[in-house]
Amino acid sequence: MPDSRVGDDTFLEMQVYGFALDAIAQMPVIILKDASGEHTVPVWVNAAESVAFAAEFVGREISVRSGRKDLFTSLLERLEMKIVMIAIDALNDGLFSASVRMETTGGEELCLDLHVSEAMLLSLKYRLPVMVKREILGNIATLDMNEEDFAKENNARRFVDFLDQLDPSTMGKYPM
Repeated sequence: MPDSRVGDDTFLEMQVYGFALDAIAQMPVIILKDASGEHTVPVWVNAAESVAFAAEFVGREISVRSGRKDLFTSLLERLEMKIVMIAIDALNDGLFSASVRMETTGGEELCLDLHVSEAMLLSLKYRLPVMVKREILGNIATLDMNEEDFAKENNARRFVDFLDQLDPSTMGKYPM
């Protein structure tokens, strides 16, 4: 398999740790953290993306209980594919590049580039780690999870309040 490098030091395995509201930027931020706690990576998202992320983060148990599959899951099953890796591959001009790597039952691999917020959603939905390329860790703004200020900001209630304050007109209009 071409991505055997996942097992070496090319990528660092991280999990979606939670989400918060960045008090300075007034933007939602998804927190990735490695198992050792040595690296913490913030991924800022816009308001519309944060709604989808919060719904998946908070409501994923609801979809599991209903037994209903989403389109992507149904498509993967129909094509007899499975996700083998969700990755943050690069950081260019302050924006992350992400990808999802899938494999067929015959071993053929397909790599799709996607928005970093979509990668975070897939990580939550399929309970898979996010593999972050080690070479970009030095260029990523990191957070000290022990800072008292961050502990105050990582309050789920504050994030829910932010979502309650969203004005749907600022997120675009979609005809029904």
